[in-house]
Amino acid sequence: MSSELLDALIILEREKGISREVLIDAIEAALVSAYRRNFNQAQNVRIDLNLKTGSMRVFARKEVVDQVFDPRLEISLEDARQINPNYSVEDVVEMEVTPKDFGRIAAQTAKQVVTQRVREAERGIIYSEFIDREEDIMTGIVQRLDSKFIYVSLGKIEALLPVNEQIPNERYKPHDRIKVFITKVEKTTKGPQIFVSRTHPGLLKRLFEIEVPEIYDGTVEIKSVAREAGDRSKISVHSENNEVDPVGSCVGPKGTRVQAVVNELKGEKVDIVKWSDDPVVFVANSLSPSKVLDVMVNEADKATTVVVPDYQLSLAIGKRGQNARLAAKLTGWKIDIKAEAEARELGIYPREEMIRLFDNHDDLDLNVEDEME
Repeated sequence: MSSELLDALIILEREKGISREVLIDAIEAALVSAYRRNFNQAQNVRIDLNLKTGSMRVFARKEVVDQVFDPRLEISLEDARQINPNYSVEDVVEMEVTPKDFGRIAAQTAKQVVTQRVREAERGIIYSEFIDREEDIMTGIVQRLDSKFIYVSLGKIEALLPVNEQIPNERYKPHDRIKVFITKVEKTTKGPQIFVSRTHPGLLKRLFEIEVPEIYDGTVEIKSVAREAGDRSKISVHSENNEVDPVGSCVGPKGTRVQAVVNELKGEKVDIVKWSDDPVVFVANSLSPSKVLDVMVNEADKATTVVVPDYQLSLAIGKRGQNARLAAKLTGWKIDIKAEAEARELGIYPREEMIRLFDNHDDLDLNVEDEME
């Protein structure tokens, strides 16, 4: 070992972030392996590295015994006391056995082992860094594509974006810059493996945290998210501060904040509704942009029957039932939508003690498009 190698260790520590102790341990293990392999020695050897001079010495460790059965592992008490009269049985004697040509052999053998240890240490650092980023958002650059994954560079590592986590109407090409949501970080024999998503509801939540300062600082809270990636999403928001309009905060001046999120998601529509702990109000809000006449709640089945104006029925249900489906996901309640005329025929509307949702306009939300106008 030379002083140049020591200089290299210092550079590796500085540039790779791997401690010198880890590298020294790797080199010592490599030299022990080289000595055993090339000189047919037993397992009891120790390598002494002098970090100041760069010198290297090999010591054989032998146990002091009364009767020697394996001279590679043992030394007689008589021979041990010729080295030092203070030795006794079961002591360990160290004797230098550094071969003259060991340096060249050791360098060849150690190179591969050291490289492997350095790689393992780098993988450990990357894993430690990214395990703390699970359920977080990162900006990556598309590197390449195949039938199963899009490979996204996150700087130190390439993340995997599976086909089922890609937004259907998005098209990617190398060097595209995209935001992804880290869903899972795994340790594998080939190093850390990171899986990311563009369809996860967490991506929508994190994007709003970036765009809306009130969400970032906790003034406004995102209570729930329902998403059909690439098409439409709904989020419910709430603020304990009565002076803060949670929906208006997320929409932003002239819709700039929500538009930034929509642009990042390549045109995915986003409805923002006001959360309420009252299921009647929350379900009515969740069906925005449709107007609601009445909400009847079945607590036992966690189900609701919603009455809407006849001309609003298709709007409330949405294309292929999407609006109703997202509202159910958002609220956690089953939603059965009835047109006013049908509800009257069934005798369920109007009720004698009907809850008039629109008596209190503060509890209800405007459609995002209306708010942007």
